[in-house]
Amino acid sequence: MSFELELTRGWIDPELAAEFPDLALFQISVEARSGRSPELVKHRLREMSNRYTGPKAVQVRQQAVPWAYRVFFRQIGIDPDERRTPVEAAALERMRAGAFKSTNLLDDALLIAIVETGVPVLAFDRDRVRGDVGLRLAQPGENAGYSLRGGEIVAADETRALAVLFVACDPDCGVTPRTERMLLAAVQVKGVPDVSVEEALWTVSETLGAAG
Repeated sequence: MSFELELTRGWIDPELAAEFPDLALFQISVEARSGRSPELVKHRLREMSNRYTGPKAVQVRQQAVPWAYRVFFRQIGIDPDERRTPVEAAALERMRAGAFKSTNLLDDALLIAIVETGVPVLAFDRDRVRGDVGLRLAQPGENAGYSLRGGEIVAADETRALAVLFVACDPDCGVTPRTERMLLAAVQVKGVPDVSVEEALWTVSETLGAAG
C-alpha cells in the first residue's frame, strides 16, 4: 500500500461558502483495499472500548470538536438530539453493544478516526469519482443513492452528488471488495482545528495500512 502524502483542499460552492465561510473539505487518495481487519486493528478497537467507558461516552458532546459539529448541525436545520453527530452515534453504539465491534477494515478505520479525533471521514472508490470533490447544495430531484428534495449539503464530484453530508454515500461510488484506490474526505466546520482534520485522515490511512 502506498500513500499520496499531500492533503488537498476541495472546492466549496460560492453560495455555500458565503453562508458558512469556515466550511472546508480536505481529502487524500490512498491505494488500499478493505476486507477483514487484522488482529492489530481488532486489538486497537478493544483498547479503545476499554478507554471509552460510560461517563466518557456521555461527556463526548461537551468536547470542543464534537460540540462544533453539534453547532453546525443546528445551523443547517438538523436537531443533533434527534439525528446524532457521527461521534455521538459511535459513542451510543459503543454503549449499546458493550464494545466497539469490528466489521471490516475500512469501517473499523473510519470508526477509530471518528472516536479518536471527533472528525467524520467519508470514503469513496477513487476510480468512480470524476475529478475534484467539493461541497455544494443539492438540486431538487438529484440522486445520491436516493432522490433528494434539494438544498441538502452534498459532497460532489464534477458530474454528480456522491454523498449527503453526515447522512450516507451513494453506493454507486462507495468502496466495494473490488476497490483498489480510495478517496478519503473529511469535512471541517467552524471550531474544528486543521490538526484534527489532518489527524482523522491520517488515522484512516494508517489503519488501512495495517493490513499491508
